[in-house]
Amino acid sequence: MIGIFGEISPPPGVSNWINANPQGAVAGLVPFLNAIVKLLIVVAGLYAFFNIILAGYAFLSAGGDDPKKFEAAWAKIWQSLIGLMFVAASFILAAVFGYIIFGDATAILYPKITGPQ
Repeated sequence: MIGIFGEISPPPGVSNWINANPQGAVAGLVPFLNAIVKLLIVVAGLYAFFNIILAGYAFLSAGGDDPKKFEAAWAKIWQSLIGLMFVAASFILAAVFGYIIFGDATAILYPKITGPQ
């Protein structure tokens, strides 16, 4: 069956980035955006990890001689941990809101876009 706008084929080269889901419909944008979000979360986790390592080194090298260095390192550690909590809380809130609004906890994290039937 041809859709409302007729048969539309992707331009050359785009077919490498398009996945076909089990129903046979083409879904390219949603998996791409999910991959971008996952990449950003991994980058945030790695940034926080290295930030905590460097702040821990600054914390140990302060040694109690300079209270300003000690406080700056401690603040950096707390800021990194709070950032990780925000990343984790965003997943929890997305699951809770998805369950409340759509009845499925993964509705926001893995959206399903359907066309006209």
